[in-house]
Amino acid sequence: MTKLRRTMNIKINNKETEVKATSLQELATELSLPEKGVAVAVNNRMVTRTEWNQTAIKEGDNVVVIKAVCGG
Repeated sequence: MTKLRRTMNIKINNKETEVKATSLQELATELSLPEKGVAVAVNNRMVTRTEWNQTAIKEGDNVVVIKAVCGG
């Protein structure tokens, strides 16, 4: 029997978003975040990339994604 993955609502950069991810790593994959140049905070706490796999995402969480931009 296949387990259905339910969605949940979180805020990403202050926008209500429905996601299936249950960890920050899964969320990064779901959002197609680049491998480098990204900083993420969950509920006002910065999370290092090495912690993404162990960081659970829960209904109502507030996630801030900051992408580095090149230019001049």
